[in-house]
Amino acid sequence: MSRHADGIEEGLAPAAGADEATAAAEGTGERAPEETGELDLETLKALAHPLRVKILDLLSTYGPATASGLADRLGESSGATSYHLRQLARHSLVREVDGRGTGRERWWERRPGPISLTSAELMRSPAGRSASRLVVREWSKHREQLLHDFLERGVDELAQSWNEASIVHTSNASLTSEQLGRLNREVTELVGKHLERYRGQSVPGMRPVQIQYNGFPVLDGVEHTEDAPVPKADEADGAETETGSR
Repeated sequence: MSRHADGIEEGLAPAAGADEATAAAEGTGERAPEETGELDLETLKALAHPLRVKILDLLSTYGPATASGLADRLGESSGATSYHLRQLARHSLVREVDGRGTGRERWWERRPGPISLTSAELMRSPAGRSASRLVVREWSKHREQLLHDFLERGVDELAQSWNEASIVHTSNASLTSEQLGRLNREVTELVGKHLERYRGQSVPGMRPVQIQYNGFPVLDGVEHTEDAPVPKADEADGAETETGSR
């Protein structure tokens, strides 16, 4: 695995999940909610329960599962996971897998498509902001745990090819909010385009992977003004520097 540091800094408004993508659109090219995955307030409030967020994230990461399988992963009872799956299904966040399982063993999967928590409706509502923070916090915990597990155990437990194909990448730069938004859109569109090639395939050697793209404005940083010096190009956008590999 290679780890890199170079130069860009940008941020996605609260959004998440294994194949999630934010759908902030430019100008009049705004997409419909069914295309962007924007949740309404009631759906978000239904999701905003720590166990439901974990269930949705596990289905995103590992694919279809039963209530008992999820219970084993989460250390919960199958009754609890079954109940929360039904609540998620009521709001079309998960669905039963057609033609799989029995009456006593139902298989569940995440609804295809992105999930976005960035709509103006949600951000205007105190309840929407509170629920959004809870969901993003739980998603973030899961992402951090997956990355931690990989860094701690990957070199010992994975084949060399998987370690060589992996990368932990951090970039730093100074950008305007418009540049930041454009970069976010282009990156998420590029990731989505690549993943669409493999969606629905079952090929020997496949295993769950997670693509994490973390970008955000530095809160204690200072915005540039006309009088402030702008970092030189080689300071803001330096070439990739490999700081470690394995």
